[in-house]
Amino acid sequence: MEHLLEVTNLKVNFKTHGGEVKAVRGVSFYVDHGETVAIVGESGCGKSVTALSIMGLIPSPPGRLAEGEIRFNGQDITRLSKKELLKMRGSEMGMIFQDPMTALNPTMKIGRQLTEGLVYYHGLSKKEAHKKAIELLNKVGISDPQKRVDQYPHEFSGGMRQRVVIAIALACNPKLVIADEPTTALDVTVQAQILDLMKELQEQTKLSIILITHDLGVVAEVAHRAVVMYAGTVVESGTTHDLFTKPKHPYTWGLMKSMPHLEGEHKKRLVPIEGTPPDLFNPPKGCPFAERCDYAMEICAEQAPVVRYFGNGHEAACWLHDERAPKFEELTAVGRQA
Repeated sequence: MEHLLEVTNLKVNFKTHGGEVKAVRGVSFYVDHGETVAIVGESGCGKSVTALSIMGLIPSPPGRLAEGEIRFNGQDITRLSKKELLKMRGSEMGMIFQDPMTALNPTMKIGRQLTEGLVYYHGLSKKEAHKKAIELLNKVGISDPQKRVDQYPHEFSGGMRQRVVIAIALACNPKLVIADEPTTALDVTVQAQILDLMKELQEQTKLSIILITHDLGVVAEVAHRAVVMYAGTVVESGTTHDLFTKPKHPYTWGLMKSMPHLEGEHKKRLVPIEGTPPDLFNPPKGCPFAERCDYAMEICAEQAPVVRYFGNGHEAACWLHDERAPKFEELTAVGRQA
């Protein structure tokens, strides 16, 4: 079956006064119908740039798509005109932006922000769109939607604003929604409510979701598969179960060690990943994680690792899995204990 979305060798650069930043460097992954794929990594690894590239929202200049394909429903959307991409962006793909406090226009009533897409893409009258807006607010759990639809964003709490942003993303019944750290600015209780809402809506509509996050707890809660990014590249990808139970890349091990374990014998001190990410003005020619890796070999700094496959869609780019590398049993055990 054809993937709903397939990103192949995506490269995105930004021109600055200091030089060209290679923000995304050969990213490839796919999303199937009705599944949630999480893109995981620390700040600056290229998660949001990848998401914005899919939506066609990279400002040019300074950004540019240097190479790669983004195929949605079999069509390479990087070749679409601005008008064609605008039509697809609302009706076929939606986006939940990172900060609900700033994602909404403070000068416009919630109802108007909800109805814009309905009028533009579906040709609804203002009356029909207003009725649909009330239905959407009710669908995402906003109480008294008839009153709320005529209020301004400042009259909503952070959690309610995020529900409104989700409603806007879902208004035109898209096949794919990209959620860029949708729970970052919310407290734990509201975060759980938003995640439950997203899962419920996905079950109802067979929606596909790309979830951008650095929170592995969120990944474990909602994602079917995960893509681990570091310094603009994909270092590991696979099912959420495989990544949590048998991670294959030292960076993934480090992420696992940074998760708190608070129950019984698993309680342990958090272990940080020492060092800093590489300079993407001049990316390393070898593995980008080599400088911070406890298991780096000479070849890691000299040559980029090839992708190794482990079955069930699980793959990682690491020289430790080469047949010429030192015996790997002990290192694998370290990863599983992370």
